[in-house]
Amino acid sequence: MISPSSLSKMLRLSVALVATTVLLAACSQMPQLRSDGATTTLAQSERPGGEAQAAAKLGTQWGEGIESKAQSVVAKRLSPEHPDDLVSLGYDEASRVRGVVGNSPERRLNLQLAQGDVEWSVLGENNRPMPLQRARRNNDMFWLTGVEGGRYTLRFRNNSERSYIVIATVDGLDVLTGKPGSLRNGGYVLRPYETVNIEGFRKSQSEVAAFRFAAPGRAYAANTEGGDVRNIGIIGAALFELEQADSPRRPRHTDKLSRPSAFPADDAYAPPPRYPK
Repeated sequence: MISPSSLSKMLRLSVALVATTVLLAACSQMPQLRSDGATTTLAQSERPGGEAQAAAKLGTQWGEGIESKAQSVVAKRLSPEHPDDLVSLGYDEASRVRGVVGNSPERRLNLQLAQGDVEWSVLGENNRPMPLQRARRNNDMFWLTGVEGGRYTLRFRNNSERSYIVIATVDGLDVLTGKPGSLRNGGYVLRPYETVNIEGFRKSQSEVAAFRFAAPGRAYAANTEGGDVRNIGIIGAALFELEQADSPRRPRHTDKLSRPSAFPADDAYAPPPRYPK
């Protein structure tokens, strides 16, 4: 059992995750949770107005390993089937983004989610928010300009006294499992006034594979079984308010990753990509 004081210290480190089969990370303290919910897939390859999105010129590659320790916790959603917010963010090369947003787009450095409780921004390699743009003529989604090879981070800052679970997808893939994004999936726990940085696809309890912009053919979604190239070029985020504070789960012998597994298909984390020879 972890005392409140030691847990508080862990929260300041960096990223934790929570699941019903639970895991809690030491780099931003977020639990991954699996509760019954809608099977709606995050990050669809259609624009909000129903217009099909043109094939993206940029995707996100499985990058270098970054240390990001995690620990399992138990958490419960206030409303398992209905997210408090569900947002999609498109990204592509500069010329393609200009073609979508026009010459005088609305610009922001972050998006306000859950009626302002949570602030979502995308950080570049300089650790500064990257500009988000959308056309002024309608209420379409915002777009991010990327450069091939550039690394980015998803940052969620909680400005409220509520706790949330953040389910994030990149190119239609869940950032924790590498499987198709769903509102049923687990995610990162965002506690009151805490900030969570999601730096990549989670490989284990101690490491993530960095998000790096890449040509679509090198994207993780194009080189893993759960990927769909139609979803390349879009990032999704869903927020669910938590009913109560999460608590650490008792460790079990099955948590030791070095042991052989009779059910290898149920691995909790994203598998590495397999590039064609």
